[in-house]
This record gives sequence, C-alpha cells and structure tokens, in this order.
Amino acid sequence: MTLHFPLARPADDPLAPPEIFRRLRDREPVTMATLWDGSRAWLVARHADVRAVLRDLPVSADITRPGFPRIFPLQQALPQGERPPFVLMDPPDHDVLRKLINADFVVRRIEALRPRIRRLVDEHVDAMLAGPRPADLVRAVALPVPSTVICWLLGVPVAEQGAFNEWTSTAIDATSTPERRAHAYGAIGGLLDRLLAEKEHRPGDDMLTRLARHVTSGAVSRHDALTTAMLILIAGHETTANMIALGTLTLLGHPEQADALRDDPGLAPNAVEELLRYLSIVDGVIGRVALEDFTLAGRQVRAGDGIVVLIPSANRDPGVFDDPDTLDLRRPARRHVAFGYGLHQCLGQPLARVELQVTLTTLLRRVPGLRLAVPMSELTFKQNDGVYGVRSLPLTWNEEN
Repeated sequence: MTLHFPLARPADDPLAPPEIFRRLRDREPVTMATLWDGSRAWLVARHADVRAVLRDLPVSADITRPGFPRIFPLQQALPQGERPPFVLMDPPDHDVLRKLINADFVVRRIEALRPRIRRLVDEHVDAMLAGPRPADLVRAVALPVPSTVICWLLGVPVAEQGAFNEWTSTAIDATSTPERRAHAYGAIGGLLDRLLAEKEHRPGDDMLTRLARHVTSGAVSRHDALTTAMLILIAGHETTANMIALGTLTLLGHPEQADALRDDPGLAPNAVEELLRYLSIVDGVIGRVALEDFTLAGRQVRAGDGIVVLIPSANRDPGVFDDPDTLDLRRPARRHVAFGYGLHQCLGQPLARVELQVTLTTLLRRVPGLRLAVPMSELTFKQNDGVYGVRSLPLTWNEEN
C-alpha cells in the first residue's frame, strides 16, 4: 500500500488522530510514505521510537541538509544561503542561539507572569460576555491572550500588537496565497528589525533588548536575532491559541471532565498535560534526516533518508498510556511528547502550560453555561498547516452569565 502524508483526521471525530496510526503502531511502526511534493520519508509511529529519533539516534534537525523532509507546502526551501531559525539547526549553532533566550522561559520567570496573565484572560472574558452571542472564542480569547503575552516577552509596544497578530495569522495560514504570506513575513521582519534598532537606544527588560545587546556585542548576527524573534513571535502564540480553542471544545464534549476541573482548579496542571497528550496539535511538523545508516523497529534507515515523527500517534500509544483514546484529566500524562523531546524540546512549554491552565479554568469558572453554538459538523478545522486547530469556535452561554 502506498501511504501519502500528511493524513487527514477522521471527519466524524476531528479531535482524534488518523485511524491508520493505530495500524501503523501495531504492524508497521516505521514505514515509508510519499509526501506532498513527491519525496519520500519514514513515518515513525510508536512512542519509544519517536523518543529515540528525537534524542538518541544519529539524525539532524538541519532543514538545509539534502533529504530533510518538507512535510507541508508551507515548509518550502529557504532562499539560497539563508540561515533557518535555531529549531531547524544542529549543535553548536542551535545551542548558541537557544541559550540567548533560555532565561526568558525559565519556570520562575513565567510563574511570575501568572497574575498578569490571569488579569488579561479576565479582561478578554469580560469583553466576550459583554458582546453579542454567539462569540468566536478564537478571536475573543484563544488568539489574543497568547499573542499579547508573547508581545510582552518580546517587548513589542501595545500599539503594534494588533498588526503583529494579523500578520502572524496570515503568515501561518495554509489558505493564504504565497503573495499574502510573503507580504506578512516581510511586514513582521521589518517591524522586528525596527524594534531591534530602537531597543539599542531605549532598552527595556525584554527579549528584543537582550537580542539587541547580543547583536551589538557580536555574539550573534542581526539576521539570527531577527529569525529568533520571529520564531518566538509565531510559534509562541499560534500553538497555544489552537490548544486553548481545541481544549475548550474537548472539555465541552466531555462535561463530566469539565465538571471535575471546574470543581477542583488544583487539577489544572494535570488536566493540561492530558489535553496536550489527547489533542497533540503538533501534527507532523517534526522532521529529521538520518546522518548515517541505522535500524529502527526492524527497518533499515539509510543516511540521507527523511524521517517524520508522528506525535499524535506516539501520544495514543497503548504501550505507554492505558486506554489512550479516553480523556482522563487525572491520568499521569507527563510522558507525552506534545512538546517534542530531547535537545529540541519546545523552549516555550512553561509559558504554554501557564496560559492553558489559567485560560481553561477561567472559562469553566466564569462561564459555566458555555456551549457550542453550532453543530460540530459545521466547524472548519485546519488541515495541512502543521499545527492542528479550528478556524473559529462559535460559543454561547446562559443569560445569567
């Protein structure tokens, strides 16, 4: 059988991973597939094998290497000679650039933001409740909360945040034309470049200021500083925005689980880990290329072969998680790989966790009558964007709210 990747999630259960992942885990945990551009790559379906690829095996995350899998059309080749963001580099360059911003995402620093994030969420929920019904949760809460927070960290002025949000949404939308995406990326890069220059003269306590200092000292090039800032801006809010919307939708479909979280806010940290495992919105964006020959799950992988790790499949592996297709907010789920694994594990995961904990518990506490305003079949889900999500989430609630 010829397998073509990416694979669509089931139409009758869009929150579940593709059904074929079950067969791959059982019978062909490492199997060859044809990608959208006609190239071929190995798909890795089991939890243990995914972790081995991401931590232990001789593979490269360098997108410029021949054979690196372009998993989605948005992952087109870089312009000749242009360096990618650090997540698509190998050590030592990866390590140098990652260390420049490590301190901005340490747990202590992020936890200090929790009260401010709580106030921000309350403000957006207030505005949603005061507005018309139904309301689109994506536009009302899910997108503006993480995008505002990442702008705080970067040091983007409030006046610029609205434009940043619009450009970022266009840049990562698979339905955008190439021209619109190019314009959006150019606008983001131009504004970041201007802000970086301003921080050299008017520094603050923010990431752009620290990057500007590294540029001035010669520790990093201006290009690398800008690609790092752009990566943080885009990756730092798009994934969390999708998780807020899909997490809310999932809880609405599991009222007994939502009640448990509403009644016990202390359950929030564990609940978020389970939602990350259950939804696994990083939908096939993690690619690698083999640096030498090796055997994985009985298959011979050759140097230069592309590899795609199936995060949603690994997080539903019954060898790791009992009854994995059931949502259980009390499940010990921290072994999930929703943030990746190993050297390239997501730098912003402490921030994502806090944002999800605060937003989901606030919605459940303040809007107990929250419910979907349209049939599930009318929702439009993102396909082939690399990060799974819902384009809009129309919700309504009881009058007394």
